[in-house]
Amino acid sequence: MRTFIRDNSLSLFFLVIFFAALVGQAFAGWAQFNNEQMASGLAEIGFGRYLTSADFAVDVTENWQSEYLQFLLYILATVFFFQKGSPESPARIGLGTDKEQKLGHHALDDSPAWAKAGGVRTSIFSWSLTIVMASIFVVSWLAQSIAGWAAYNETRLGDRLDPLSWGSYLVNADFWARTLQNWQSEFLAVGSMAVLAIYLRQRGSAESKPVGEPHDSTAVTGA
Repeated sequence: MRTFIRDNSLSLFFLVIFFAALVGQAFAGWAQFNNEQMASGLAEIGFGRYLTSADFAVDVTENWQSEYLQFLLYILATVFFFQKGSPESPARIGLGTDKEQKLGHHALDDSPAWAKAGGVRTSIFSWSLTIVMASIFVVSWLAQSIAGWAAYNETRLGDRLDPLSWGSYLVNADFWARTLQNWQSEFLAVGSMAVLAIYLRQRGSAESKPVGEPHDSTAVTGA
């Protein structure tokens, strides 16, 4: 067990704080929702009902889709764009040769089977991280749009207005305000990381260059 925890401590750490934050968000969101209900002269709802509500679903999924979009774009951007001095940038851009990527007959004895296979399987495996990140983003974005649509129509019905169709909601300002407020913060954070890591250091981190490494060294990490 100790070996498992040590070998997986980074993923376990983020898994624990993810669930802690999600639970905290659920209780805080429930309290906020009931405060708004009371202010409007409506009845409070139970915690279980709130967890299955459109309000909770849209709050969760709008953050998930923006996070996975952030990583999707960053993975692809670091293939085709270069930032001198950043440990987050490759030393040179491009997809690399089969030899550099250890594909086909260049594969090692312990390389993944699909890296050795060649053909369609190797092509899929070569883009598998992007494919999965893109799939999660699309599913989260669709879930956000549906939950946001339901929550928006609940508000409209409370104001005695006709509900919108899903297609109409997708071009509505409410949907894009929710979406873009998350996207812009993610893009700023990633861009800041790429630039700040040129000049600043964190000793021992794989996201930082060694403390004494020159500022213009690229694709060098301190771990």
